[in-house]
Amino acid sequence: MINNQRTLVLIKPDGVQRGLVGEIISRLEKRGLMLIAMNFRQVTKEFAETHYGAHIGKPFYNGLVKYITSAPLIAMVWEGTEAIKAVRQTVGATNPLESAPGTIRHDLALLTSRNLIHASDSVETAEKEIQMWFKKDEIFEWSRLHEDWISGLN
Repeated sequence: MINNQRTLVLIKPDGVQRGLVGEIISRLEKRGLMLIAMNFRQVTKEFAETHYGAHIGKPFYNGLVKYITSAPLIAMVWEGTEAIKAVRQTVGATNPLESAPGTIRHDLALLTSRNLIHASDSVETAEKEIQMWFKKDEIFEWSRLHEDWISGLN
């Protein structure tokens, strides 16, 4: 694989509540990414404050913490060629009304405050977030038989 990366993806409480987990996972799998870790959890306020620490003091911070702790979510690690860019492209812009047609947020959401999904925005952020959300033994190394048909070179 060329530039193989890992990235954290969260299906936020609205995605879980609306029954969109399968749709979101399916889109990432169809893109050619590989799911290597997943768990279902209720996030505590303390954990949410750590995860969103970069946003402390911003006007939307308190609402974001309240939202992410309001109901269970799905946390996942995805792997693949340029996984960070591929996931963010598949997810779409933070504001669903500014997302390109065909992206998850464009097709399934209307408001930034209910935009369904979180995806790491850089290699550094992905590494930090994956360590925060998953223990090493919760991430599974495995191979797909058809991998060369997705990320192979001629």
